Amino acid sequence: MKRPPLPVFSLLLMSLVALTLTSRSYLCRHFDAPGRDSAQLPTAFNPVLLSLASNYTSDAKFGAEIEQLLQGNFSRLARIRTLSMWRGIASRRDFYSSPGGSTGLATSIDDPRIYGYWMDFRRNLRDWSMRRRFDDEIMFDLVELVKHPLNLQDGSGRGRKYGSCAVVGNSGILLEREHGKLIDGHEVVVRLNNARIGGYERSVGSRTSISFVNSNILHLCTRRERCYCHPYGVSVPIVMYICQPAHLLDYTACNSAHSSPLLITDPRFDMLCARIVKYYSLKRFMEEPGRNLSEWDQVHDEPEFHYSSGMQAVMLAVGICDRVSLFGFGKSGTSKHHYHTNQKSELSLHDYSAEYDLYHDLVERPHAIPFISDKFRFPPIAMYR
Repeated sequence: MKRPPLPVFSLLLMSLVALTLTSRSYLCRHFDAPGRDSAQLPTAFNPVLLSLASNYTSDAKFGAEIEQLLQGNFSRLARIRTLSMWRGIASRRDFYSSPGGSTGLATSIDDPRIYGYWMDFRRNLRDWSMRRRFDDEIMFDLVELVKHPLNLQDGSGRGRKYGSCAVVGNSGILLEREHGKLIDGHEVVVRLNNARIGGYERSVGSRTSISFVNSNILHLCTRRERCYCHPYGVSVPIVMYICQPAHLLDYTACNSAHSSPLLITDPRFDMLCARIVKYYSLKRFMEEPGRNLSEWDQVHDEPEFHYSSGMQAVMLAVGICDRVSLFGFGKSGTSKHHYHTNQKSELSLHDYSAEYDLYHDLVERPHAIPFISDKFRFPPIAMYR
């Protein structure tokens, strides 16, 4: 059910609009650092959009869910079936019971067979939640946070950024071209959410260097023996962002079962991506005739609104690669939403049109992207259709 506009939101919006009208209608940011085009005029950022994009009404609910999990309270998280996977860890068929039709723990989390996992989960969740804050310089840290752990796995050491990266989206437009050899010619190929390759190699390529997934994918994989989640081979590392805190249960239990790295994106990077996408969504919404910004929350269901896996994979590549190529991002009137499924409609929790605006700016004018440090050097980015 859609919620009525929040009074706090309306008051905030009116006060920000008043501030905008009585002073200047934009904030300027100058770009003198390498990687920004100094020939460009300073970019104008709307202060109303910057402020609204920096705030999520769901943050309080998110924090409450973390507290419940830290306390071992899963009663209000019945929709999350993550703990069913712990049944296999504890090797008990009766790990779960369903009194009165509701799911509940049949054994205590103090059970020695699962206590170690429980303590690891609490530590992982606490560390993750403490780092969940905005940091406009997190892009500088992505090589250290993501590339270096992957290098240690393959023995190549710390080293430089990747020379070239292809990020392969899942749009049906991929099948309109035969970019397979071009994709495979990159040093690193990033694929999304375990998209199928077999039978599509001429269009999507055959190599995979990094499997980028959202935590819902790993959640499904926990139902398999040893959390098997390797359609591209067991040696391919997985980089994953957390959709909801309870999915750290999956990570905790599956991490030791994976021979290749299973990495979680830094929550500061998650927060940056969330702000960027919300800014673009608000901007696009504001520019539509007859739209009022106070309606955005209802139209996009703000508590559920989220960036797509593809958007964050693109931003990750921007941080760890010297050159980035994008394939399979966009849509046409005849293409399917995903090239490997029959799905035609887009997911409502994402604003794909706003994300396409972001990709255009990454290619044409990266100085126009908000919330990223002025000092960050953007790599050359090409988008193939």
